Amino acid sequence: MEDTYELELRSVPFEHADSVMLRSAQRAELTARYKTEDSEPGVKPNSDSVVVFLIAYVDGIPAGCGGLRELNGGGFEIKRMYVTPAQRGTGIAIAVLRGLEEWARAQSAAELVLETGTAQPDAMRFYEREGYSRIDNFGAYAGEDLSVCYSKAL
Repeated sequence: MEDTYELELRSVPFEHADSVMLRSAQRAELTARYKTEDSEPGVKPNSDSVVVFLIAYVDGIPAGCGGLRELNGGGFEIKRMYVTPAQRGTGIAIAVLRGLEEWARAQSAAELVLETGTAQPDAMRFYEREGYSRIDNFGAYAGEDLSVCYSKAL
């Protein structure tokens, strides 16, 4: 018998309490993986730069998130993709990613870019499986040995 659950994607402010909670859990996981609290090069996303932030709720409980940061010169970068460990492998990340891609298409974006890191092989596999291709590191990630960048034409 299949487990069923109700999944709802909601656009919320970047500083929404559920966003803060999920991003804090992500930060703790990344700190453990990279052995530093500051593994992200460049300016951190904030409520001024993140133009949309989606939270996936499973049966009303926040289970995953992701946002888009507007880039100088146009375009969008995927930021803060995260799914709680208990919900991994259930399709939450795909739902959030599709929601971000749909939002970007509605803004006439031609592509999305993102950065992940060498200590996140699971994320690298996920993005590659979802049609993202490796690109040269861009912006603040250029020259960063731990950064791995991707893009996908929309």
